[in-house]
Amino acid sequence: MSDANTQIKETVGTNDVVLFMKGTKEMPQCGFSSRVAGVLNYMGIEYKDVNVLADDGLRQGIKDYSDWPTIPQLYVKGEFVGGCDIITEMTLAGELDDLFDKEGITYDKDAANKIREANA
Repeated sequence: MSDANTQIKETVGTNDVVLFMKGTKEMPQCGFSSRVAGVLNYMGIEYKDVNVLADDGLRQGIKDYSDWPTIPQLYVKGEFVGGCDIITEMTLAGELDDLFDKEGITYDKDAANKIREANA
């Protein structure tokens, strides 16, 4: 488990935005991962995707690292933000925009507004 922990620390420490997910950003393997990757992709966020299905140690390791039982998990500037429900709520409330603005993460503000308009 320490290898997974080291890998996780290194990944979240060297990438501004990281999504631990089932599958990849191009081919998510579950609906929840697909929803979060879809939001990030649509908003034009550059992020590192980590497929937890490729490594059982990593799959359990990320749950232990964050003390969060589900996947996907989004990290911004090394900090755990949340899973699918939290990211969805933050997107619709404009809080994800605020976080990206605060952390200097580039994204398409028009796309973020379109997501909110489509879900109003």
